[in-house]
Amino acid sequence: MRNRSRLALLSFVLIAGIGVALAQNQNPETTQPKVPAPDITGAWTGTWGVYNPAQGTTPPKDICKKLDAKVERKDDVWEAVFEGDCGRPYKYTIKMEGRQVGKAVMFKGTVDLGAKDGGVFDWIGRANDKEFIGFFTSSFYTGTFNLSRPQAETK
Repeated sequence: MRNRSRLALLSFVLIAGIGVALAQNQNPETTQPKVPAPDITGAWTGTWGVYNPAQGTTPPKDICKKLDAKVERKDDVWEAVFEGDCGRPYKYTIKMEGRQVGKAVMFKGTVDLGAKDGGVFDWIGRANDKEFIGFFTSSFYTGTFNLSRPQAETK
């Protein structure tokens, strides 16, 4: 009787081990080739605007259309310097948490821009080699930004 119990236990362990091995081999993360990370460092330019989500059919209002950014990679985080003019010049340096998903980097963050600039903002974004877009909220504003690589100057 003991031998049957041992044999049954050994069979169960072997079958379970084979099942785990098969499941690991079918994991999409291990079977798909790694996609190279997009290069999102460097200069970006675009616009940002605010809107009311309750009025979804009304397009965002560009309150300070011009937005320039420079993105650098520092260790495991990106750092972006956003700069423009909205009645007065502004310049913010923001650390961005990001992770690669396919051919894009997904970002998220929270930043306090100070009382005169809207306070605390939460935002999410996505960047690839050509486009950096996002959505932001604060206690005063909701909006989007859309950046692309600047056009090369022709001489």
